[in-house]
Amino acid sequence: MITQAFILGAGLGTRLRPLTDLLPKPLVPLFHKPLAMWAVEACEAIGCKRFGINTHHLPEKWEGFGGGRDVTFFHEPVLLETGGGLKNIEAWVEDGSLLIHNGDIFSSMDLRKLVEAHEASCDEVTLALRSGGGAKKISLGDGGRVEDVRSEVKGLPGTHVFTGIYCVEKEFLKRIPAGEVIAVIPAFQELVREGGIGAVVLDEGEWMDLGDVESYLAAHRELALQEPVHPEAMIAEGAVIENSVIGKGAMIGKAARVVDSVVWPGGGVGESLKIDGKVIT
Repeated sequence: MITQAFILGAGLGTRLRPLTDLLPKPLVPLFHKPLAMWAVEACEAIGCKRFGINTHHLPEKWEGFGGGRDVTFFHEPVLLETGGGLKNIEAWVEDGSLLIHNGDIFSSMDLRKLVEAHEASCDEVTLALRSGGGAKKISLGDGGRVEDVRSEVKGLPGTHVFTGIYCVEKEFLKRIPAGEVIAVIPAFQELVREGGIGAVVLDEGEWMDLGDVESYLAAHRELALQEPVHPEAMIAEGAVIENSVIGKGAMIGKAARVVDSVVWPGGGVGESLKIDGKVIT
């Protein structure tokens, strides 16, 4: 059973501005929980008990995150990228498998299938893939082996989408140079040359990259994760809420109309105002 997970939380979230001027992207609320908490709970559900999270942008906003869980933060004054961030936690990683989950995506995929496939193999890395829903940059062979990454090893066209969720063994971290700002992709490509990356296709369940405001709003329209109006929101007489999510402590004024929108915790919509397709922070 896998017991440790690394949540990538250090990205700048530039496409989600201006929301990420206020919070790191993984802390932006999805319904009534930070996006990263959905990732933590997904990892926890399959046995993870200790969590590493790297930070960079607005690191103070992570204070108190985890609710008593065993969480270790790794602040990066200089953003180390996906490979450098992983190398930076090498001393923290215990022997055995490590589950890695991007902090800026939402997934309800069955991660047990990923872990089971990884632990049944002798691979250093096993990727969780999708057949569609994003850019196809992974070439998957008939035998379930990854044969190319970004078409840069063998020139093969991409067949599947990388979800940003994968398992590694600690020895994989030795392939990433220390003290460098570097993506994890070159280490993946090195393994591909050796025939050493496995994969599992997880097309069941939801997988969303909440990369911009449009996709962020779409996630709240398309998912039914929690009651849309938080019980501690204050909705005045005559206010109308349509296809919208209203956060804890938010105040919706008398005769206001909120349509296809998200109001963050503590946000507000004034009396008789109408908002449509907006995020109110």
